[in-house]
Amino acid sequence: MAGLSSGRVAEIVGAFQGKRVMVLGDVMLDRYLWGAVSRISPEAPVPVVDVAEETTRLGGAANVANNVAALGAACSIYGVVGEDEDGLRLLHRMEERGINAAGLVSDPGRPTTVKTRIIAHSQQVVRADRESRREVDQGAGRALRDRILTDLDSFDAVVVSDYGKGVITQPLLEELIPRVRQAGRIVSVDPKEAQFKNYKRVSLITPNQFEAGGLVSRRITDESSLLEVGWQVFDLLEPDALLITRGEKGMSLFEAGRSYTHFPTVARHVYDVTGAGDTVISSFTMALCSGASMAEAAEIANHAAGLVIREVGTATVKPADLLSAFTAGDR
Repeated sequence: MAGLSSGRVAEIVGAFQGKRVMVLGDVMLDRYLWGAVSRISPEAPVPVVDVAEETTRLGGAANVANNVAALGAACSIYGVVGEDEDGLRLLHRMEERGINAAGLVSDPGRPTTVKTRIIAHSQQVVRADRESRREVDQGAGRALRDRILTDLDSFDAVVVSDYGKGVITQPLLEELIPRVRQAGRIVSVDPKEAQFKNYKRVSLITPNQFEAGGLVSRRITDESSLLEVGWQVFDLLEPDALLITRGEKGMSLFEAGRSYTHFPTVARHVYDVTGAGDTVISSFTMALCSGASMAEAAEIANHAAGLVIREVGTATVKPADLLSAFTAGDR
């Protein structure tokens, strides 16, 4: 397809402001310990990192919400956190970013999900996760469902960010997806393999190539296997569009009518792909809300991803960043 003109990008991005988006899923806190390695531990053959700084960022569905808010939408998040200090930190970070967190439910029986990454010389040394992957208990699950269904009709789009931590359940999806679609609104999904078959007939689903291949028991190794897997997944799930993200190889869009478009990566430098999928689904959904076609939205999402992977850790893109990426010829 011909590339988007800067004028068309400006038209789409200019319509981001004021859109109302619900983000539903597994919220997380990303903790980073930054330092340097100067020696190996005498206790074991591992590097000793002299920590100089500690920072926290929004992760998982919270990072999706952060991306949506950064693009100019009025964003509300729905999910589950623990009754702990990390849950309070997460709420504070969301308030700082202008994200409405009234849809979050606290569950004293599970911890807030925290991923701690130790970074030395701009490279991740190790990651430690504190989380529960069991399904949320009935009380928290009912409270979350009630908040979602009560508020649902006030949003232009719903983004489901499923990291497999037990918040997204089959009964919830069976109520949510038909209601959003019947209302003529957008529901987009960043899926987890275990839930794939519950995500039928959504507006957009964005698996990576490993997840897509796993669903149909076929690895994507070349163009032929990509097309075979893509159309098998498309026929199985029946979305309006399937976007398979492929890392340094870009992303591939499958649409009804056997329409296929590939978007090579626009990134010139790749430092960290953490959270790139969150940026893809956020920017794609925002573009759809703003009148873009599927192919136009995919091209915008491709540029957005190319911007965030230049930074270490999760990052966001602002409307001005997207406009600059196109007007500067950053292809």
